[in-house]
Amino acid sequence: MDDHKNQSGETSGNKETELENLLEDLDIEQHYAEKLSLGRILELNEKTITDQPANCNSDLSWCFLKKLMMVNVTARNAKLVCESDSDAESQDSNLDFDDLYESPNNGSKINPLDIITALFLGSDGLVQQEMAVKMSMCQFSVPLLLPNCDTNQCTLMLWAMRDIVKKYRPQSLSESKGFIEDRIVLSELPMISFVRLGECSLSKSEILNKLLSNSQQYHDTFVRYNMECGDHPKRISNGLTEITWYLPCGNTNIDIFSQPVAVANLRGDVASFETQYSFLCQTSAAVFVFFDQLDSECSLLTKQHHKAEIFLVGNYERKGFKKDALKKVATKMGLTKNNIIIKTEKKNDADLVKDLRKTVRDVVENSKMKMTIEQMADIAHELGILVDEDSPECQTAKTNAEAITAEIQHIHRFKEDQLPRQGEIWKQLTWLEKEEFRLRNVGSENIEDYKSELQLQKKENREIQNSYNMSTAMTCFINAISSPGTERFYFLKWMRMNLDNLSRIKLSELREKYKEKCKNSENKKEIKEIDRQISNSSLGTEHFFREMGQIYEASLSLPQTDPSRQQLQHLPKLCAELLLGGFPLELVDGDASNIPLRWVSDVLSQLSDLVSPNRKILVVTVLGVQSTGKSTLLNTMFGVQFAISSGRCTRGAFMLLIKINEDMKKVLNCDFMLIIDTEGLKSPELAQLDNSYEHDNELATLVVGLSDITIVNIAMENSTEMKDILQIVVHAFLRMKEVGKKPKCVFVHQNVSDVSAHEKNSRDRKLLLEQLNEMTQAAAKMEKKEENKSFTDVMEYSPDTGN
Repeated sequence: MDDHKNQSGETSGNKETELENLLEDLDIEQHYAEKLSLGRILELNEKTITDQPANCNSDLSWCFLKKLMMVNVTARNAKLVCESDSDAESQDSNLDFDDLYESPNNGSKINPLDIITALFLGSDGLVQQEMAVKMSMCQFSVPLLLPNCDTNQCTLMLWAMRDIVKKYRPQSLSESKGFIEDRIVLSELPMISFVRLGECSLSKSEILNKLLSNSQQYHDTFVRYNMECGDHPKRISNGLTEITWYLPCGNTNIDIFSQPVAVANLRGDVASFETQYSFLCQTSAAVFVFFDQLDSECSLLTKQHHKAEIFLVGNYERKGFKKDALKKVATKMGLTKNNIIIKTEKKNDADLVKDLRKTVRDVVENSKMKMTIEQMADIAHELGILVDEDSPECQTAKTNAEAITAEIQHIHRFKEDQLPRQGEIWKQLTWLEKEEFRLRNVGSENIEDYKSELQLQKKENREIQNSYNMSTAMTCFINAISSPGTERFYFLKWMRMNLDNLSRIKLSELREKYKEKCKNSENKKEIKEIDRQISNSSLGTEHFFREMGQIYEASLSLPQTDPSRQQLQHLPKLCAELLLGGFPLELVDGDASNIPLRWVSDVLSQLSDLVSPNRKILVVTVLGVQSTGKSTLLNTMFGVQFAISSGRCTRGAFMLLIKINEDMKKVLNCDFMLIIDTEGLKSPELAQLDNSYEHDNELATLVVGLSDITIVNIAMENSTEMKDILQIVVHAFLRMKEVGKKPKCVFVHQNVSDVSAHEKNSRDRKLLLEQLNEMTQAAAKMEKKEENKSFTDVMEYSPDTGN
């Protein structure tokens, strides 16, 4: 450690430090002081749209980020396209043997680990969290301790990993087909750490990758020496400790370990990173030390007081291997034969991995040392390691969020008490509003009388809404999202995570009950009750925003001078600011299928005040059958995060704003892109209701009418359902044509298998167009506009490029 201090002491004079150098190379030095924000990352620019490889170092980090945000597994393989790779040199065919031994000039190439470290150092907490989630989705290792080689301090990345949720099935649950779903930072797991002492001829990361992969599927969890750019010297990432998790699936043939294990890997020589080593020794169940040569005085190993069991892994094939030194150190540390693994001439890598697996398995099964990442924060504090969650805005946000979520015992009761304006009363209002225009139940009454009666009822309902006091939860919520800067986003993130945790616990209890009751067919009533509870037990931030909208809309029915109305004038502006910051906002309320019109329009008019007026917005929406992966499609296309999980489907429609960079504005001819994610059409939950087709028609008409480009998501195998949807869509487009709007339509076919798919599907595509034409004619008959004979009359669509 001391050598390091001296070095950095000398360099801090006038010479730039290694970190500044690298950040300049990667073109992110300006973000080191003011960090990268989420909005900036999601911005659409030229590089987002073209898939060109990086030409200079400054492209590398953006290349990596862009691929990572789209969850592309090749993100770490970003490398420069050099001129020397061209064929110009190979023309010279005269053989000069010396050329064969000269290595190409690798001076400027950058190790993937340096790119990752630099990006984490240059991003704010929200981006770090986003990167960690996406890295774990790609099954890359995630930073646990992030070094800063200028200050010689490292940081425990607790907040960055907060949002990673994993599902796994330990072998104890393989019979019942149950699974465990949990936030990884709250799971108690044994951790196994791997470090290297001095030079080492064995590639530690490669052995680790083999240790964690099945023989059929080798996966590079850790960056290794033989990967693209993996052999370039690390400039700032020595001392980086990465972590990954091995999670069993309950199948004894596939699982390497029967229980979940965390695996940590320290980069660089452990002798220069004593703090990290002590941290690993106190948090791990076992530490494996890779070495080529030990000197018998090796104080680093002998003086530590360990909670972890230490294993030595050496390579006997190396010339400098000293048996005596190993013996001395082992006796000093009191190690037995089982704690030493030596690679001899008769052992190849596969045998070594087999030995290691056996050892790790024993440790995992017998060790009492289990720890959550949350608990590691205490150890980090003792050792003087920073914790990223200690930042004041993160802590304030945490306190504010917990003040609200700690009160929740029963979710549906909480909704009734604290969010009273959005239950039955809002559904009633919705019905009244629709009835006012549709007049279905008029009967023989005079229409004007009927209308005024409806308006009276509406007024009464609004009065009831106004009579509720502002609940404590809503007061806290509105205060917290009024807080400045990133604090409000931290708060919303904490809220989302806390509410997710709550719903997860409640839902799993209810599902268990449901299973129990279903075994006996006499419990019909009880089953129905549990079913109702399951659909009512979802609680997310959108419910709080929905309540905010209702509070605001109800206050508009008060007289202008009323003080309680004036207090609520600032709410739309708050939401507009959140929308600008890249937070999705609910456009259609999924439970009542209604748009709070005044609320949404006031938010949007505030938004247009915030960005200078006359900005053009391109609206993109996605439609499709439920669970065909619409949100996932948008998340991958734009790198955004609409809520997705197999358990909860999107209800209603959400909108999200993406800024477009200067260089793309001319191409796309707009300044912002508004993405709308809709709930699935034909959802089984709504099919029980008698007017579900109407709900689908309303939704499709609305989003098609709003958008410039509609993406229709088709899972190709299932074309009958698709027919119904296309019918819905065509009806919607016909109505648009009257208004003089001709939106563009793109069909996305998912699950297309191989190369020949384009040819084979061309018949399907022709069929699709024929079906669309038939439907257009049928729909035109129904809508009494017979001049529309084919689908292309109504919408711009060509079968070859529109897919």
